[in-house]
Amino acid sequence: MSMNDEIEKRYYTIGEVAAILDVNTSLVRFWEKEFDILKPKRNKKGNRLFTLKDLNNIKLIYHLVKERGFTLEGAQTKLRENREDTAKNAEVVDKLKMIRQALMEIKREL
Repeated sequence: MSMNDEIEKRYYTIGEVAAILDVNTSLVRFWEKEFDILKPKRNKKGNRLFTLKDLNNIKLIYHLVKERGFTLEGAQTKLRENREDTAKNAEVVDKLKMIRQALMEIKREL
């Protein structure tokens, strides 16, 4: 690994997670209570430290609840029963959003 390669963070604060998803920190705390797949570590001060796995799980929850309109119960059930397909669908949606953004930039330049 060269010095120019981007180094992935080990832990994300609740503020960073909320900023990535463009939601309030209170929503992240609420989802932590509601979804047992979210288990952030805590530092000595008690601050939540989310791993990349936690961040990916929160993105899945966001996809189900905010983008697809699932209830919290429905999202919990979907994650328990069919987590892999849900993750693949969320990944496809993210890629399509990036493609759309790139196309919109090209259109703007024309």
